Amino acid sequence: MQTASDLFVKCLENEGVKYIFGLPGEENLDFVQALRTSSINFVVTRHEQGAAFMADVYGRLTGRAGVCLATLGPGATNLITGVADANMDRAPVVAITGQADMRNEHKESHQYIDVVQMFKPITKWNTRVVNEEVIPEVVRKAFRVAELEKPGATHIELSEVIAGLDLPEDHQLKPLKSGPPPISHAHPTHYKKAIELIKNCEKIIILAGNGVIRAKASDALVKFAEKNNISVANTFMAKGAMPARNDLFIATIGLQKKDFAICGFDQAELIITVGYDFAEYAPKFWNPENNKRVIHIDSQPAEVDAFYTPEIELIGDIKATLEELTELTGFKKEFPYLEKLKEIHKQEFRVHKDSTAFPIKPQKILYDLRHVLNDDDIVLSDVGMHKIWTARVYPAYKPNTVLISNGFATMGISLPGAVAAKLVNPDKKVVAVMGDGGFLMNSQEIETAKRLGLAFVILIFNDSKFGMIEWKQINYFGGPSFAMDFQNPDFVKYAESFGCTGLRVTKTEDLVPTLQKALAMNDVVIVDVPVDYSENFELTNKLGGLVCPM
Repeated sequence: MQTASDLFVKCLENEGVKYIFGLPGEENLDFVQALRTSSINFVVTRHEQGAAFMADVYGRLTGRAGVCLATLGPGATNLITGVADANMDRAPVVAITGQADMRNEHKESHQYIDVVQMFKPITKWNTRVVNEEVIPEVVRKAFRVAELEKPGATHIELSEVIAGLDLPEDHQLKPLKSGPPPISHAHPTHYKKAIELIKNCEKIIILAGNGVIRAKASDALVKFAEKNNISVANTFMAKGAMPARNDLFIATIGLQKKDFAICGFDQAELIITVGYDFAEYAPKFWNPENNKRVIHIDSQPAEVDAFYTPEIELIGDIKATLEELTELTGFKKEFPYLEKLKEIHKQEFRVHKDSTAFPIKPQKILYDLRHVLNDDDIVLSDVGMHKIWTARVYPAYKPNTVLISNGFATMGISLPGAVAAKLVNPDKKVVAVMGDGGFLMNSQEIETAKRLGLAFVILIFNDSKFGMIEWKQINYFGGPSFAMDFQNPDFVKYAESFGCTGLRVTKTEDLVPTLQKALAMNDVVIVDVPVDYSENFELTNKLGGLVCPM
């Protein structure tokens, strides 16, 4: 006898689901039982937040919805942070939760809360399965909505009563056929206006956002920029959209203080934004007077913002739009001022490359990390001060090789994210760059990685405090810091307790050989690196006294 859960799982198989990340619970046991004979791999995690982060990173890397599973009540609430992160970072995710007998909805009931209402503000769409007949439609819609531009999270609640229903032998319910997403194109009149504007402006900058990577439009972006000799800056989440080795790459932007690259925006006549979301970097930081002419290239019309009023909007498939513009243009623009800024950016990466100071400067850690990894290896930055340094100075040469959560900006994402990254890219080296604060938020997923036989490196910037918040506290209120310090376990022994490898760097000269050793091991390896975050305050002084070179 086939159950409603069997049908649900068949619908997931029809969507091409390879992994479901999550935890079993009493109210989703029928669903878990249906997975027993499925082609889908059920990755049992140690916490629902870890499961949601794995689905988040899976979706970001593949463009196909990652799937996470939890039971009702606390299981569902534990998913929330990861689901919200996926939704704000535009990663396609389908979350599935169990639920109790809905006949008790009208009164207080064990572990019951209204999960559908709870997920409403953090998803593109979410629903409750009210009867078995709607399962094919609900599953198809959840994946379609999650994956359509702009992607995000959807949620399906499947109660234990529906999940365990036996379907009649003669039922006709089956998965719905899925098809490719629709492709739209900008209006020809808008192309003409955009081309005329590009032709008549000389000082032009392209601002590339995460939508370029989602649309697999990085090559198209490079060709358009090169044909017109227009330099490109990218957001934190678009690192690699323009390879850092390209002479037209300016820098990664995203700091709320004025950075060197923003000097170029100050001088520019025209900004061409491509696949750019406000959650990545608010327009008020690069267009504070709202006096820049803007061409908006995206899959969706521009959001309303007092500092962002595009003159022209080219709405449609981003890759197709860039290819069309490349065919129709060929203006060799000159903006010599940017060359100074590009050189400053390169110097920022190299500033401490020969330093032997210990604890180690964050720039030095990232310089050495870059030189032991291949171009297509993957770095996942957690959230903390190391994220600022990774975004600002670590060069990315290919799209989706530096992953940063900067919409919801969630601590604890990179370790479970590394699990998903390694499942998607088993032949690439994967490094989770974390602070000691973020590490212990989801370190239990080391066991998940070990059980799956995965190998990746967890690089811990160790300063025994919430370094980024201390930096902001002292900048805002002056010193000394308050409520920022904590004590860490012995990270080497902690790794060993999971049956993994722990390595500690005790002098700067050992950093490269230690990283090389860790990357060569077929294991989950923690590398504990004491970091000198006095560089945070040097950055404050540098940016605070910044006078744009003319």
